[in-house]
Amino acid sequence: QVQLVESGGGLVQAGGSLRLSCAASGRPFGINTMAWYRQAPGKQRELVATILSGGYTTYVDSVKGRFTISRDNATNTVYLQMNSLKPEDTADYYCNWIGGSCWGQGAQVTVPS
Repeated sequence: QVQLVESGGGLVQAGGSLRLSCAASGRPFGINTMAWYRQAPGKQRELVATILSGGYTTYVDSVKGRFTISRDNATNTVYLQMNSLKPEDTADYYCNWIGGSCWGQGAQVTVPS
């Protein structure tokens, strides 16, 4: 059974930082690409960052240079370090395998304007 548990969200002032964690289980972890997504109020879910099994990373342009995705294959955990946060980063953040269809509860991130 697939299970994704995100944590680390919260309210932070603009310019601040947060680190999200995601514990994944139910599918092979170490060999698969993992990703972070986000969904802002009234908007569609968007792909934010990906990390391949070997550590290669990609980012959506809006977070390049500010967010860092990483993974720990020993603990089946993926992280998202978010620095220099902006109000437009406000969203619910979710992790998943690429192509995964089951979602966790997400981590809410709020950056007041």
